[in-house]
Parts: sequence; structure tokens; C-alpha cells
Amino acid sequence: MTVRTEAPSSPPGGSAEAAPAPAPAPAPDLDELAGLRTVPARHPWRWAAGIAALVVLAQFAHGLATNPGWDWPTFRAYFTADTILRAIGRTIELTAYGTALGFVLGAGVAAMRLSRSAVLRSIAWAYVWVFRSIPLIVQLVFWFNLSYLYKRFGFGIPFGPTFGDFETVGLLGALGAAVLGLGLHQAAFAAEIIRGGIIAVDAGQREAAAALGIPRLRQARRIVLPQAMRGILPAAANEVISLLKGTSVVYVMAIGELFYQTQVIYGRTGRVVPLLMVATVWYVVLTTVLSIGQYYVERHFARGTRRNPPPTPPQRLRAFLRTRTSTPGGTP
Repeated sequence: MTVRTEAPSSPPGGSAEAAPAPAPAPAPDLDELAGLRTVPARHPWRWAAGIAALVVLAQFAHGLATNPGWDWPTFRAYFTADTILRAIGRTIELTAYGTALGFVLGAGVAAMRLSRSAVLRSIAWAYVWVFRSIPLIVQLVFWFNLSYLYKRFGFGIPFGPTFGDFETVGLLGALGAAVLGLGLHQAAFAAEIIRGGIIAVDAGQREAAAALGIPRLRQARRIVLPQAMRGILPAAANEVISLLKGTSVVYVMAIGELFYQTQVIYGRTGRVVPLLMVATVWYVVLTTVLSIGQYYVERHFARGTRRNPPPTPPQRLRAFLRTRTSTPGGTP
């Protein structure tokens, strides 16, 4: 067999010669590129906004320092007074008790909302609906006046005879009513926070654990909750901080917490602004402490997502100081 090869025919109306290939682009001159000057992008409006914000802050700081209405001598006199320090202790006590009671009850309500029982789900939903709807100050006043509605509490058969009863007048004092009201109010919000963190965990995690034969309690304790905590902690910390500031409403029950005590002092001295600044600064200090604790707790529960977590602020400061004190040769 003979194979015949033919030259490709030229395009119609064109010549048989091939079109010339494009010339390659010349290589950039590295010396010329190295001599170019880098000009950063200019953002004049960003600089103008920043300068304006700094001017406003400077004016505010100048007013704090020079305006006699702030009355800083009175502020310094009462900032560490014994009555104020005792009131701070009572504020911390109310926050701790309310947080503990609220999150323990909230975990139970969240478990009821995730239950397969329609009765438990309905009761939990109704609890959250009621206690999120009623203002906190109304709940506190209600629990403080519980003995007005129920004179006596008894133990016995439901809707039947009682075996013993006691008066409710001495059952709840002002502090007990405050803790109960704060805890029940906090539990409604804590239940939704915990429930949201649990349902945010991928269902495949529970399916894989069930396929491995891990008991349900162990699944919740070792697999679901450690992952859910990353979603629970930010919102839970916000609620604790809100509760810390929300303890100020117990002044209606004449409990000597921080805000009530500052009211008593400025009602006696007439120095309203400096005493309010005392309460404000102490609330800022307590909130800052809680925020620092939140940072380290979140960092602890983020270990499963990052092999090497970012350094903490003290670690960054120590690294910066080491670099500043070391010589170019690397020796201090």
C-alpha cells in the first residue's frame, strides 16, 4: 500500500506561506525594576476621619480633666470606701449565685427542649416564653411579695390532705428573692444558648459515635459538649456580663449592691456625678475581669480546632520585649 502525503492547502484568498509567529515579549530588566520607587495607596478621607476622631477624643479627655463638675476629689474619696467595697462584694455574690442557678436550670430546660417527649418540650417552651417575656424588675418584685399570694406552703398528696405546712413570710428574704428572680430569669436565656450550641454540632458526629457503640451519656460528655462549648461560650459570657449589670435592678428590694449603695451616698451628700462615676468605673473593672476570663476559657475549648493556638497577650508582650532587648547578633 502506498501512502501519499499532500501539503496542506492554503486558505482561500491567502498565500501559501505560514503567518509569522508573534515576537516574544522582552524580559523585564531587573535592575530597572529594583530602581522603581514603591508608592503606597493614599487614603485622604480615611486619614481625615481618623484625625477628626482623635480630636473628639482629645476634647473629651480635656473635659474630664478640667471640668469641675466631675468632682474628682469626691470620686477618689469614695472609690475605695468600705461601703463601696462591701457593695461590690454583694454585687459579685448576686452575680455568682444567679449565674450558677441560671445555667444549672438552663441546662435542664435545654435538655427538655431537645427531648423526644412532647410534654417536656411544651413545658420547656412555655417556661422560656414566660420568663423571657416578663421584665426582670417585675419578676423580682413578684418573688419579693410571694407571701402575699401564698400564706403557707404544705406537703402532702396533690389535691388531697397535707401532712405538714409552714408560713412563707420567712421563706424568702430580700437576698433569697433576688437570687431566685435572677436565676429563673437567667435560666430562660441560658436554655436557648445551650440548646443553640448543641444543635449547631454536626449530626454526623453523633451518628459516628453511635456507630462505634459509644453510650449516649458519653457521647454528650466527650463529643457533643466540647464542640458545642465553642458556640455556647461567647453568648454565655455576654449573659453573665448582662447579669452583672442587671443586679443593679435589685435596688427596688433595698439590697446593698453597688448601684444602691452609690444612690444612698449621693442622696446623703448630693454629689451625684462623682458617685455615678464610682459605680461606672467599678462596673467597667468587673466586666473587664470577666472578659479576660472569657478569653482564656474560649482559648481552652478552641484547642481541638487549632494545633498551635495564637499566643496570649502576655506571651506577645514577652516576645516583644525579648526582641527589643536582644542585640543584632542574637545575644541579650
